[in-house]
Amino acid sequence: MKIAVTAASGHLGAAIVKATSELIGLDNVVAVARTPEKARSLGVEVRAGSYDDRSALERAFADIDTVLLVSGMDAPDKRIGQHRNVIEAAKAAGVRKLVYTSVQGPLADSAFSPIVQSNRQTEEDLKASGLDWVIGRNGIYIEPDVEYIDKYIASGEIANCADDGLCGYTTRSELAYAYARMLTEQQHNGHTYKLHGEPISQAALAQYLGDAFGVSLRYRSMEVEAYRTERVAELGAFIGNVIAGIYQGIRTGAYDTPSDFAQAAGRAHQRWADYFRTLNA
Repeated sequence: MKIAVTAASGHLGAAIVKATSELIGLDNVVAVARTPEKARSLGVEVRAGSYDDRSALERAFADIDTVLLVSGMDAPDKRIGQHRNVIEAAKAAGVRKLVYTSVQGPLADSAFSPIVQSNRQTEEDLKASGLDWVIGRNGIYIEPDVEYIDKYIASGEIANCADDGLCGYTTRSELAYAYARMLTEQQHNGHTYKLHGEPISQAALAQYLGDAFGVSLRYRSMEVEAYRTERVAELGAFIGNVIAGIYQGIRTGAYDTPSDFAQAAGRAHQRWADYFRTLNA
């Protein structure tokens, strides 16, 4: 078995390369990256491949059995075509199976909904491709909140529009563990999995972070439009609206769903108390 992981220079792609290599060996994993130099440190063969260049992708997938498609970062209308390039290149190269990192979230009434809709279109494209397929719908990464800790400490609070909504967070390392098994185990073929840990509130997140870093943090709820205005001012229109849309989805329950992580990974998702304890290790 030879597996290619796209977007391998990114955080998630790199983590999946590492986890998959631990299962089947470095020689059986290929990292595909738009800028190959950024993936050289992974210790596996690196091939050039951009989602905008189908011919390059087809070359990158030569002699590959299974491809991991990491969802692109472009605008929703553009990423549909980019993902189709990956699917068509995989078919042309003789790939037998494709695993896709999709997302959870609201299909309507949120600034994040167009991204969710574009990912659902790719899911349908993959199902219609004739390839064996597995789809993972990722929960929200918890790492950005950890990386934001200095700002939280400075203000003494986490403030957003999620209100009392519960969010099925996950980590990139947990996702990588699950995807390595989805890539290498045939029983997952034809399945769609929601991949996240136990859903928690923003108040619980503030408590976990405060305990981990030895500070007192509170949670303050904001109205959706006030939070959107704040995020757009700091991050720009596109990313600011996306972030606000994610927290609006948390507020309305879009991320409070049963998890399929154990079925995909063969074990339970890491408990949040254990995860936050590692931040002090």
